[in-house]
Amino acid sequence: MSVDQATVRRIAHLARIAVRDDEVPHLQNELNAILAFVEDLSAIDVEGVEPMTSVIPMKLPLRTDAVTDHAGADVVTRNSPSTEDHFFLVPKVVE
Repeated sequence: MSVDQATVRRIAHLARIAVRDDEVPHLQNELNAILAFVEDLSAIDVEGVEPMTSVIPMKLPLRTDAVTDHAGADVVTRNSPSTEDHFFLVPKVVE
């Protein structure tokens, strides 16, 4: 797989990254090198290898799942600049 200059410009546009025309060839080479590396990885035989989440096998400590008494909605919303019926009011951010 190879990336052309139009694809580099499209990726930059989608990522909202300003890319000058003189930077496009360098980015094209970088993206093609990354894709070549990924293709090399796909050639590795991983049959029988278990997936791992950590280099060192470990079990995370768990706490008991118990219901605790909370302070109450009045106390929680007391520091909010604006509330209504025990809910936080926030400015509208979507048109």
